[in-house]
Amino acid sequence: MHTILLVEDNEMNRDMLSRRLVRKGFRVITAEDGREGVDLAIQECPDLILMDLSLPVLDGWEATTIIKNTPKTNRIPIIALTAHAMAGDEEKAYRAGCDDFDTKPIMLERLLGKIEAKLAKSVE
Repeated sequence: MHTILLVEDNEMNRDMLSRRLVRKGFRVITAEDGREGVDLAIQECPDLILMDLSLPVLDGWEATTIIKNTPKTNRIPIIALTAHAMAGDEEKAYRAGCDDFDTKPIMLERLLGKIEAKLAKSVE
């Protein structure tokens, strides 16, 4: 069973997405802000991270940069999630170290395709 760390500050989004992922067979751990996300990534070493970019305490770009610059966690694939996709956000997310990018509202089948692709690639 693959473990996904979902870093999302909106309780309703976090609850809905985590329940849908659990139903698809994933173990899901959640964090409410970027600092907690970094700490859980280091403690749990999940198979994949879903990172909201607009987070309190430490935003998703900063949290991703820290995770990707930490030897213990730098190989974990990170998919950025954002509701406010502005011009340049996708490029900024990739520069921070994200491995993929998706927009909200979440289209589960599209996101699952990205998750499966990243998990398959990380096993290679």
